Amino acid sequence: MLIFQPWHLNRFVVWVCGWLSVAAWAWSGVVTHVSDGDTVWVQPLKGGEAQKIRLLGIDAPEICQAWGLQARDALQALVQGQTVEVQGRHRDTYGRLLAQLTRQGHDVGAWMVLQGHAWSYRYKREAGLYDAQQIQAQSHRQGLFADGRAVQPRAFRKRFGSCHP
Repeated sequence: MLIFQPWHLNRFVVWVCGWLSVAAWAWSGVVTHVSDGDTVWVQPLKGGEAQKIRLLGIDAPEICQAWGLQARDALQALVQGQTVEVQGRHRDTYGRLLAQLTRQGHDVGAWMVLQGHAWSYRYKREAGLYDAQQIQAQSHRQGLFADGRAVQPRAFRKRFGSCHP
């Protein structure tokens, strides 16, 4: 007979809750709409409402910014109407699920940065999830990285505000 000590039970509960929260946010769905280069709507295969998803780890140009339309069109060509795997647990201040998307086993965010359609998102001094892909895209002058004057979306929003009224 297995007897749990109180500290064992607490660890077990934390582990189960952590596992359940990860499992609860891993699901498959079909991309129904692409808003811009880092935001999509995904309809879960198991039913329910479509979820607005912000791709974790990337920052694509604003739609009214240089390369914004190209970024949106590239993401749309890649995932619109396609089945994707969604893995995320947190929502941003706009209510969007922050998640990594994969399509046929390939990381969508990594592809966007590698093709020069987005920057690897960095927070303060933390390394970005796709810094290696950004370095490669910059060295090959892919997409927006061909323009030495390209402005990161964060700086663009600070100077000009959001594109949306």
